[in-house]
Amino acid sequence: MKKNYYLLGSVLLLSILGLMMVYSSSSVWAMYRFHDSFHYVKYQGIFFIVGLLLLFLFSRIPYSIYHKYSFYLLGISFLLLVLVLIPGIGSIRNGSRSWFGIGSLGIQPSELCKIALLIFTSKYLAKNNNYYNSHPILIFLPVIGVILMFFGLIMLQPDLGTGTIIVLSCIAVLFIGGMDMRFFIIGGVIGFIGLVLLIVVAPYRLLRIISFIDPWKDALGSGFQMIQSLYAIGPGGLLGHGYLNSIQKHFYLPEPQTDFIFSVLAEEFGIVGVIVVVGLFFNVFYQGMKISLQSKDLFGKYLSFGLSFQILFQAILNLMVVVGLIPVTGVTLPFLSYGGSSLLVSMVSIGIILNISKNNS
Repeated sequence: MKKNYYLLGSVLLLSILGLMMVYSSSSVWAMYRFHDSFHYVKYQGIFFIVGLLLLFLFSRIPYSIYHKYSFYLLGISFLLLVLVLIPGIGSIRNGSRSWFGIGSLGIQPSELCKIALLIFTSKYLAKNNNYYNSHPILIFLPVIGVILMFFGLIMLQPDLGTGTIIVLSCIAVLFIGGMDMRFFIIGGVIGFIGLVLLIVVAPYRLLRIISFIDPWKDALGSGFQMIQSLYAIGPGGLLGHGYLNSIQKHFYLPEPQTDFIFSVLAEEFGIVGVIVVVGLFFNVFYQGMKISLQSKDLFGKYLSFGLSFQILFQAILNLMVVVGLIPVTGVTLPFLSYGGSSLLVSMVSIGIILNISKNNS
């Protein structure tokens, strides 16, 4: 396992930094709402410990098991995505029925779907590798249909951010799996038309786009969060204001411990902190790519690439939101943002990648 210390070390550093930033970003709001400045970080700490246990557990489970039971995992994910849509079973948070509420905690079934669908896609590509050239259209249509079906269920919640991450991660695996470029061109056109339709049927998405183009047009409404995020990042400078010294977390930036935790980090640690975090994420992806390239079987190769790409892509998507490059998507920053489901799934993903490396070394 020595050669995986760089991957494991990067994940641990990101997670520990995440605990620090959850406390810093949430302490003021937690004291006001719960009379306990440690409210959020205590829950995140519990998930961190459970996540570490899951990471080491999954690093010891032979990844070939997922190949064997991929359809069961996919079926469970499908069932959970259906159940969460039923009133009384799924709970609504921030306008989306995407949670199973357990007391003050919540579990997102779409997070489990991230791994299950990548396992299914990786197995499908590995199994049908010899038929790409003879039947290119017939081979790829079934897996694309399954991906779109799951995307549709997630959009019924609705959760465009998570759906986008899942679809593009699977498409990335299909790309390295050798899918014909015509599929990507046609899919890109269909995807653009679908995105326009999604915006038309849900006016709040149009408001997000308008606030992204000109957040000051509705500075106290749809553009408020983006403006406050930029106010946090801008003054950070080279070294930032110092840990715990963020100004924007004092009721300016809404719930800064979740999607916009990077804004507080940039404000407190400046450009240096930003470079360190971005570097750690790229190292996670780089180590995952090395493991993928060294894998002796196609299933492990595709799965390692897909899981590491998914973590990097989600991180990039979150960072693009907080700096104003794309509209707000509601995507968390892996390992750093407050949220048990996201942290646990990210830890499990790393555990699976480590096991792929262990069994192919």
